[in-house]
Amino acid sequence: MQTLLRNLGCWFVEYLSSLGSSGVFLFQTLSRSPFYRGIIKDTLRQLYALGVQSLWIIVVSAVFIGLVLALQGYHTLEKFGALSQLGPMIALSILREMGPVIAALLFSGRACSALTAEIGLLKASDQLSSMKMMGIDPIRRVMMPRFWSGVIGLPLLTMIFCAMAILAGYWFATHQLMLDGGAFWSNTQNAVSWQTDVKNGMIKSIVFALLLLWVALYQGLHCTPTANGISQATTRTVVLGALCVLGFDFILTALMIGDW
Repeated sequence: MQTLLRNLGCWFVEYLSSLGSSGVFLFQTLSRSPFYRGIIKDTLRQLYALGVQSLWIIVVSAVFIGLVLALQGYHTLEKFGALSQLGPMIALSILREMGPVIAALLFSGRACSALTAEIGLLKASDQLSSMKMMGIDPIRRVMMPRFWSGVIGLPLLTMIFCAMAILAGYWFATHQLMLDGGAFWSNTQNAVSWQTDVKNGMIKSIVFALLLLWVALYQGLHCTPTANGISQATTRTVVLGALCVLGFDFILTALMIGDW
């Protein structure tokens, strides 16, 4: 019993220590001046690596999600004679929940895991220590461009995901299910609100981006500088990132609906 309590106490202390150090890291990242020579070039390079190279999986996943929603929604709404609501159902499902959440999960698995591995390799090869010895702040020169490029990139990917999913659902509804395209868009336009649907979805995406980049960079910077340590940090990034996205999705949804 004493051993169990001791282990629980050690785990709790380590958890608090990790939480505190991650908070300090986030404060340092946000408080550093973003202006230095080459910041635009570095940010654009990272935006290409994190955003553009993740575009293909976003587009492919969005198309299949849109097709599945159209097919499932058709057979469900047909039972109630409400096929006119297929467009609003697809659009609202994508814009409110599935777009921000699925795009964030895909971004975590594709971009954030690679980011953790990259930072871990920089640490293992002593490149971060070498930068400190030369008087270069690694948080400012290495972390900040990656952090802000991810914060910019994920909302853009989310918008592309939502657009492609809705277009895929529209194509399937009109070409395979033979529904009227004009009615599809008219009902969708009447149901979707910029304030409560599109805007709230983008707010979710920005919050998810901040959380995912925070987790990815922190795990890479504080991983054990070995092959096994880097692999474990990469796994933690994906797991913690997914939990953060799903947990904060519920919190943000409750706040936006007004139940809290």
